[in-house]
Amino acid sequence: MRRAVCPGSFDPVTNGHVDVIARAAGLYDELVVAVLVNPGKAGLFDVHERMSLLREAVVDLPNVTVDSFEGLLVDYCLAQQIPVIVKGLRAVGDFEYELQMAQMNRELAAVETLFVPTAPQVGHLSSSLVKQIARFGGDVSSLVPKAVNDRLVAQSRGRQS
Repeated sequence: MRRAVCPGSFDPVTNGHVDVIARAAGLYDELVVAVLVNPGKAGLFDVHERMSLLREAVVDLPNVTVDSFEGLLVDYCLAQQIPVIVKGLRAVGDFEYELQMAQMNRELAAVETLFVPTAPQVGHLSSSLVKQIARFGGDVSSLVPKAVNDRLVAQSRGRQS
């Protein structure tokens, strides 16, 4: 069975993430979407909310599961017996950083990395930009899955009260 992991913070998951996840799911028998738990960083959504939103976003992809991890990704890969990491790339800057990480992951644990360029229509998306737009009441409904948009709208209403 061909297995891979697609890691990230997914705070929040965007349509760009979903694009990469769906395309990677077509290449592997099982794809684990792994949410990074970073205790030192407060996100917009806690890890359980991010996992729930991801599950809703990938509900139509039967070979995709959602999990979380803390610590080194390669340690998670070794523990779960996952030999490949899938990373989405938006631009050259992403490639430079991710290439170093891929080389280090291969050196540390012989875990390979597959780079998937985002589709042009979602290549400009980032969780940071989505959060900023939503924070100021902008419409992000075309940038994120419906469940994420609903949560962002609800949070925005809560801040206005």
